[in-house]
Amino acid sequence: MKVARRVARLVLQRLALVAVVGMLWWYAASQLPSFVLPGPERVAGALVDLLQKDSFLHDLGATLSRVLSGFVLATLVGTPLGLALGGNRALARFFEPVLAVFNTVSSAIWAIFAIIWFGISDATTVFVVFMTAMPLILTNVWQGAQTVEQQYVELARSFRQSRLQILLKISLPSILPHFFAGARLAFGFGWRVSLVAETLGASDGIGYRLRQAADLVQSDQVFAWTVLLVALMLALEGGVLKPLERWLFRWKAL
Repeated sequence: MKVARRVARLVLQRLALVAVVGMLWWYAASQLPSFVLPGPERVAGALVDLLQKDSFLHDLGATLSRVLSGFVLATLVGTPLGLALGGNRALARFFEPVLAVFNTVSSAIWAIFAIIWFGISDATTVFVVFMTAMPLILTNVWQGAQTVEQQYVELARSFRQSRLQILLKISLPSILPHFFAGARLAFGFGWRVSLVAETLGASDGIGYRLRQAADLVQSDQVFAWTVLLVALMLALEGGVLKPLERWLFRWKAL
């Protein structure tokens, strides 16, 4: 009963928050021209029209495939590099300035370079997502590798455990929370920077449609895409990432 009451209270709080935001939005829209701030009813109509378009699923799939491709590449490259830096202090000191450069370069700059190198193509967005996500994953895996207790590693070696057994039973439980935190952050950033890249170097996708709507001063379309993106990210967070995190770290509750 207590759990049900807590869930019901949380749902009511969220509904109240949505109602307050909706009222403020409606009032602000009534005081401004529709091309500056369209009202909720106008955005809702634009969202319905958007979902009925033949190109909607194509644009959504194009953006998702680019984000996932860049994220997977970033994981495949960043994870072993992070493990290498975490296991070798001399190597880490040597490459630390390079990592600092990667972390400070703006995604917009990577997008410009990508357009020069790859032109208007999927590779442009994939490259920008990769260059944004890879340093985040690398850094978090590196930090996770540094938290591995060496005394446990030495103890496992004394019992003649193989490197694979040490990795799976000792190193992985220490590194995995850091990797997952970095991966969630990298995916979120990758999703956002993909829109920037698509506005500059793509002929389809959500970012391209946002730029197209902005060029035509279709503010309701821009808001409709924004609402859709927020809903999609919340669905991914609550329906995929959080359940996956609970499953991966279920041993912590034991």
